[in-house]
Amino acid sequence: MSGLLMPKPDDATMRRRDEIVADMRIIVPGEGVVDAANSMRAFESDGLTAYRQLPLVVVLPETVVQVSRVLKYCNDRNIRVVPRGSGTSLSGGALPLEDAVLLVMSRFNRILEIDFPNRIVVAQPGVTNLGITTAVEQEGFYYAPDPSSQIACSIGGNVAENSGGVHCLKYGLTANNVLGIEMVLMNGEVVRLGGKHLDAEGYDLLGVMTGSEGLLGVVTEVTVRILKKPETARALLIGFPTSEQGGQCVADIIGAGIIPGGMEMMDRPAIHAAEDFVHAGYPLDVEALLIVELDGPAVEVDHLIGLVEAIAYRNGSTTCRISQSEQERLSFWAGRKAAFPAVGRISPDYYCMDGTIPRKELPRVLHGMRELSEKYGLGVANVFHAGDGNLHPLILYDANVPGELDKAESFGADILRLCVKVGGVLTGEHGVGVEKRDLMPEMFNQNDLDQQMRVKCAFDPNHLLNPGKVFPQLRRCAELGRMHVHRGQTAFPDIPRF
Repeated sequence: MSGLLMPKPDDATMRRRDEIVADMRIIVPGEGVVDAANSMRAFESDGLTAYRQLPLVVVLPETVVQVSRVLKYCNDRNIRVVPRGSGTSLSGGALPLEDAVLLVMSRFNRILEIDFPNRIVVAQPGVTNLGITTAVEQEGFYYAPDPSSQIACSIGGNVAENSGGVHCLKYGLTANNVLGIEMVLMNGEVVRLGGKHLDAEGYDLLGVMTGSEGLLGVVTEVTVRILKKPETARALLIGFPTSEQGGQCVADIIGAGIIPGGMEMMDRPAIHAAEDFVHAGYPLDVEALLIVELDGPAVEVDHLIGLVEAIAYRNGSTTCRISQSEQERLSFWAGRKAAFPAVGRISPDYYCMDGTIPRKELPRVLHGMRELSEKYGLGVANVFHAGDGNLHPLILYDANVPGELDKAESFGADILRLCVKVGGVLTGEHGVGVEKRDLMPEMFNQNDLDQQMRVKCAFDPNHLLNPGKVFPQLRRCAELGRMHVHRGQTAFPDIPRF
């Protein structure tokens, strides 16, 4: 992992590896402990494969009691722990550490309860995102957040990263669809936040946990809301001569008060890659393709289709195709859902970014990305959740060419700086992890970061859970409140101190 600064391995922990592995086998018997180097290779990275590191040991618990005992054991002995779901994270959030137990939650893979009257599902964290919809679709229900990796990503990982998807514009991110969780703290304590009811009493700790990237606790159960499938859903496939025109169309649709069920955009490289991959019938003579899905009562959908079509033509669209069947609607989405693997066919490697901007800035940011592409000499294919301004530029490079990975990382960092400059944020749904960790000061000042660290310290005072992620300075909680003295003089010396 050259070039990426991570916490220095603890020598005492490394010397006790055999003892730790033996103790883990007592806590999690059977095949729940993996310690052979070749077997641990499967866990050496997550979806951000540019960085790899073997863990101290891999532990796959099956019960809450086992999770609690593993965490308490590690807490008592000052051993670091990295939680992991399905490993689809694109920010390095599940990157192992050399001296850390990698706690893999994939065996927590059962749906515990389906409550149709209350429209909720209670699932273990290893259940896949799509698995929840599959479990309830026979009754006409579905789970709204739908990341592109929904066939593989786990609901526990979705909570950790606050994942979204193509339907998040209208139906919200994970945070808007999770009602409760059971979690285990680093000291082994099992706690519940929220439940089947709409709002939990007291502080919004559920909101704090959602998107916390494994820094605060390990989720062992998730309660989510499910929705009734809409009466009608139809999609428009709209092509534009320029990405700027497509971006302006997005802004105008939202500005007209129309909230589509989903609104996604791809540029020419992504369009061609997706069409070659799934043959969805995308137009190949356009620079930008917008997919707009409208759902609800049939009469409302028909009315909104007319409005969106008119807005598209006012923005210079050259093609507008409206789905006439459910199969055709699904074919429109098939290319978008497969865009990431499709781009893998046109480049040896790609670096998937994640930033969010105000919708009105989309034309400006697209123009800026083209200029950055010329500056770095690397191609970029753009796929984004256009409705909420969540961008996913795919930077094309070849890891076998010396220096190209470094250029791709610098290119990506400049894209994120541009997002922040126009009033956006560093991430929309992939999280900070290690990828954006050192860019946090671009968005937050030291006071902001200190406040975030205080939340971390309240849950994990010894900084043992997923260290080296999110926070740009590698430090412990004990260092946070130290008074700074410069040349023998404290700050604001006139203020009395007690």
